[in-house]
Amino acid sequence: MRTPENVLKIGVLNLMHDKLDTKRRFEQILKNSAQPVELTFFYPKDHYQDRPVPAQVAQIAHPLELAEVEKLDAFIVTGAPIEKLAFAEITYINELQELFNCLAQNKLEQLYVCWGAMAAVNYFYGVDKYLLPQKLFGIYPQEVLRDSNLLTQVTPGFLAPHARYADIDLTQAKQVPELEITAISQTGEAFLLEAPTRHQTFLFSHLEYGGDALQKEYARELAADPSAKDSLARPQNYYIDGRPQFLWETLQKQFFANWLHQVAKTRQAKELIKN
Repeated sequence: MRTPENVLKIGVLNLMHDKLDTKRRFEQILKNSAQPVELTFFYPKDHYQDRPVPAQVAQIAHPLELAEVEKLDAFIVTGAPIEKLAFAEITYINELQELFNCLAQNKLEQLYVCWGAMAAVNYFYGVDKYLLPQKLFGIYPQEVLRDSNLLTQVTPGFLAPHARYADIDLTQAKQVPELEITAISQTGEAFLLEAPTRHQTFLFSHLEYGGDALQKEYARELAADPSAKDSLARPQNYYIDGRPQFLWETLQKQFFANWLHQVAKTRQAKELIKN
């Protein structure tokens, strides 16, 4: 069936541990927006080079093919729970970097999330990541450093969820002319960087998370290592009377609406050039 011309075609490389939940989150956020969207989910083929692709992965995603990526209007690379590893240790890093090159060469709007943002900003601009003394985990107020269309109608001092063991070197990022540091947490960690002339957005917060996602992440880590219960980071500023709070819901809707508007503008500009 032919896709209507006004529908934005967006690809998602799903690298998260909870792949089905991640797919549902992005579908709920992007398909419920005012802008019509068609989503295609992919997985990195090299991740499964020595083993069969799990049935659930094969059911919800396609193998990454750059020829298909080139046909899209925008692309999202998700986070992945691998920030403690060096980039060279990642089995699919070469495939991922080929994707980065494809996205840049075709000037697609790009949204890189959490570890995806760390990997992309390192590849494109040489900005290093480093391990934090302890996991940044919970809901924190953010500080806007410069105006951005992506933060249009976003309330100053907004709260955002973070869940990571590493961050990028913002001192290095400040030395890169193409990079704009749009917002950081009030304790100095990265929230949002942009390279507008290259159609790149680097989002270090898991804004796609639903209200229960931080609790699920904590439960998953605890189940993986019950002996670490006393030292395991718990989500901060997240519970009221023991119940998780979805304090970033309004921000989530506004940020992704703004990003989709940016995707639409970029596509319109490309169409004008073609015509």
